[in-house]
Amino acid sequence: MKAIVMSEYGGPEQLSPREVDEPIPREGWVTVDLRASALNWHDVLVRRGQYRSPLPHTPGADGAGVRTDTGEEVVLLPSLFWGDRPAAPSPEFEILGDRIPGTYAQRVCVPEECLAPKPFGYSWEESAALSLVGVTSYRALVARAGLRAGESLLIIGAGGGVATMALSLAKAVGAEVFVTASSEAKLARACDNGAAGGVLHSDDTWPMQAKVLAPEGDGFDVILDPVGLWERSVQALRPGGRIVVLGANVAERADMDVRGFYFGQYSLLGTTMGSPQDFGGLLDLVATGTVAPPAIAATYPLTDAAEAHRRLESGGLFGKIVLIP
Repeated sequence: MKAIVMSEYGGPEQLSPREVDEPIPREGWVTVDLRASALNWHDVLVRRGQYRSPLPHTPGADGAGVRTDTGEEVVLLPSLFWGDRPAAPSPEFEILGDRIPGTYAQRVCVPEECLAPKPFGYSWEESAALSLVGVTSYRALVARAGLRAGESLLIIGAGGGVATMALSLAKAVGAEVFVTASSEAKLARACDNGAAGGVLHSDDTWPMQAKVLAPEGDGFDVILDPVGLWERSVQALRPGGRIVVLGANVAERADMDVRGFYFGQYSLLGTTMGSPQDFGGLLDLVATGTVAPPAIAATYPLTDAAEAHRRLESGGLFGKIVLIP
């Protein structure tokens, strides 16, 4: 079969199309003929060697396709070996495409618990783009932060895959959603997609600017920070608010005002990915028809994975990039 293989860590040029052996069937696992595979920033980190993937290696976490055993149209959950504890993954947990060959291929083999029916009305591209950002956003907002109808939410960094999906999920839950963005264009796009308003985070005073936008003017019930700015983000919380953190693309360290944090009665919640149960909750919410499909920024043939990575790293996108095998 055709697949994208990296023989060394490095830049996009390390992603080369090759002919490789098909996945070897094993008990409890299912082979899927992929119809689409979506990119995530996580794939860039895999390519750069952050997760020390075995080489040569095929990356890719997200995908949708057809089961080879039953012919059922399915979407993949990239969380492997989550385990039995809903509160946190097991020590064996990993993301598809970290060590196990991923979805930048014509076929992939995954545990059967990581497959679910393709959402009704979603295209292959939208289905492939749903899983990682969808289960991550659902766990962050619903399972961890407990976001409820009538609450206010601030999403840091409009435009990314998690941010756009979180906006859609929060609207479906019944929350009032605001965003920060790096450009007026992204801010306008987020408002077109249902955000009630937002601010540019290019200005150093953005936490205070955002805080007064909240319905009561004293900050947000919940803040979703997928980029790592939480020492600033927390300044836009209302007393007793919750901030849920799930990424560190901008910063991997935070210098917190500890006294201000505990006097504010804040909750700081860490999260990553999601369990099969979280995935089921996500798909149940999607099935209500209230969740807008993931925005698709661009599609590329599988063989152009290197160019797709260059586009992803260039920034400025609103939505997901998808590969078509």
